[in-house]
Amino acid sequence: MSNAAQITAYNVKTKEKNVPMLDAVISKTARGGYMAQGNDGKGNKLTTMLGEEKALAAIKAGTAKQGW
Repeated sequence: MSNAAQITAYNVKTKEKNVPMLDAVISKTARGGYMAQGNDGKGNKLTTMLGEEKALAAIKAGTAKQGW
């Protein structure tokens, strides 16, 4: 990927890896982790867990919204 802050996830429905996530919203989990939820642009929902560094970088770059 050319954009380092682009969030990618595994699509369970199509079994594709590293699918770029659109309209991502990052939220904090109860245990302090970060979770991104969005879609792949084809109507499939995507969810992935992120590290703090990657989550905050995606918010700062504008590729994801902060959900907390």
